[in-house]
Amino acid sequence: MRKLAIIPAYNEETNIASVIKNIKKTDPELEIVVINDCSCDKTVICAKEAGVIVLNHPFQMGYGIAIQTGYKYALENKYDIIVQLDGDGQHDPKYIPEMIRILNGKATDVVIGSRFKKKTQYKTPIARRIGIIFFGFIASMITHKEITDPTSGYQVIDKKVLPFLVSEYFPCDFPDADFLIMLHYASFKIQEIPMEMYPSRSHKSMHRGIIKNLYYIFKMCLSITLTVVRGKVEIERRAGCL
Repeated sequence: MRKLAIIPAYNEETNIASVIKNIKKTDPELEIVVINDCSCDKTVICAKEAGVIVLNHPFQMGYGIAIQTGYKYALENKYDIIVQLDGDGQHDPKYIPEMIRILNGKATDVVIGSRFKKKTQYKTPIARRIGIIFFGFIASMITHKEITDPTSGYQVIDKKVLPFLVSEYFPCDFPDADFLIMLHYASFKIQEIPMEMYPSRSHKSMHRGIIKNLYYIFKMCLSITLTVVRGKVEIERRAGCL
């Protein structure tokens, strides 16, 4: 069984080496690829010195494209299990073995780490927390499954989902609540597990900025609406053809 960790990174020179080190310490058999989204610092150098594969974007393409680059690499190289986590240090690799164990139980196709499934020390700005609750509520209503953290980038994914992840249905900017709804329509099973996460140690996150946050809210509302209108029939049909 081949396992791959995908780490999207933008200007994470202060964090990426420790993230890689902790992943290797947790699971030495887990191969690692860093997707460098055109960083202008020493992210690439630090990642290569840590002994992992680095895939470089020629210009900044955003979080969604970065992780899809990783999915394409995983599909082309026939990995069985894909671990996705951020390069800013907020995702603790110690949960990886448990997430893989749950995935291997064959009851789910995607395991998501949630900051909010039980009470933790994680603090979220109130405006962002309201958005997470709102989109989590919508995703829960549509999928008929509790979704507490639709924005979590900490996931473990089965290889059978990869063809869908590299298809035109993948939201290439912010794959969050809308994407979870698409997975549901495509008959993939999702399971959240509670975990402790940490505030990002980076001030150059791929998600930060007022304009990006406003765009995210608008885009997510529009994308969810279009997903529901397009509906289950089309997505199921396309997923069956992959």
